[in-house]
Amino acid sequence: MAHLSLMLLIISIFTLSSSALAFSSPVQDPDLVVQEVHRSINASRRNLGYLSCGTGNPIDDCWRCDPNWAKNRQRLADCAIGFGKKAIGGRNGAIYVVTDSGDDDPVNPRPGTLRHAVIQDEPLWIIFQRDMVIKLKQELVMNSFKTIDGRGASVHIAGGPCITIHYVTNIIIHGINIHDCKQGGNANIRDSPHHSGWWTVSDGDGVSIFGGRHVWVDHCSLSNCHDGLIDAIHGSTAITISNNYMTHHDKVMLLGHSDSYTQDKDMQITVAFNHFGEGLVQRMPRCRHGYFHVVNNDYTHWEMYAIGGSASPTIYSQGNRFLAPNERFRKEVTKHEDAAESEWRHWNWRSDGDLMLNGAYFRQSGAGASSSYARAYSLSARPSSLVGSMTTTAGALSCRKGSHC
Repeated sequence: MAHLSLMLLIISIFTLSSSALAFSSPVQDPDLVVQEVHRSINASRRNLGYLSCGTGNPIDDCWRCDPNWAKNRQRLADCAIGFGKKAIGGRNGAIYVVTDSGDDDPVNPRPGTLRHAVIQDEPLWIIFQRDMVIKLKQELVMNSFKTIDGRGASVHIAGGPCITIHYVTNIIIHGINIHDCKQGGNANIRDSPHHSGWWTVSDGDGVSIFGGRHVWVDHCSLSNCHDGLIDAIHGSTAITISNNYMTHHDKVMLLGHSDSYTQDKDMQITVAFNHFGEGLVQRMPRCRHGYFHVVNNDYTHWEMYAIGGSASPTIYSQGNRFLAPNERFRKEVTKHEDAAESEWRHWNWRSDGDLMLNGAYFRQSGAGASSSYARAYSLSARPSSLVGSMTTTAGALSCRKGSHC
């Protein structure tokens, strides 16, 4: 009996150690990550030519020119850039085909439904048999090592609670229309084959990342949700948000839980090649504490401001195109929240190679070409003149099997 107790203790310690290792802080050297992003963009630009399928967008150029993309779906997992580059999703796992858009039972999901797919323990690459609209009854609580891949079908998650990435790792969300998301909660929801639990009221985000690591949201179209379109809070990090088309929403993207939640100092997020379109008001993104590389995005609409933050985040805005609204007092790209100028003037916010249109201006602050920026700046900014071509297909793509996507 003593030997059995000792063995159980050893197994318990090993399990805890493995769990701690899986969720240990994946903090990266921001200078090196920014430089790698630049190298990727430069490599794609060098391959542009009259007969080239490329766009200069390194994520797309990694996979979209392959007419056999439907047979090589998992290649996508090698195409991320930035802080979320290591998000592999369900790579090397089985293909799971969603066949049932309904029957959404949050506690006992039926095989063939999206909810049944995302709660499994093993890595899965989740695709869709046909076009479908999925109206969830409660949040879609995901398990680790999953890819939701909408390519080849028109897939909408809409009209109910939407996607929750809660203390899990290695998630890819690609090619999904996410809109009209509602609050859910005060209900039991299954998050794995062997566990369900009580969830309180949700915020009503399109994609809610709570303590998530190694997450990549790419080529989704998002609009009109109850709270944020994509929010990342409570120690989430190693995230890339790319190639998305966002419209018709107030508080677009919150990155950082609160000014007092200092664990978000390890938050590192890349926001690249997105189109922030019509009907947007603010938070593209709104940042706290961490390091945020905002590169080659197209900002064609905002009502209050584009990029803001509080609690001394580092924001590196590079090669973006900012088209200011016509209202005289809404030209500023930036908003330093909840702080006097004597405080925010020390925050490291830099604009490097951004294109300012219709009177747009970026209020820089902090150390200027500090160590956080110096090496990255030496590579020069990506030309904002290319942003249009790099973001023209932002959002969910219409991909047909057997042809370029």
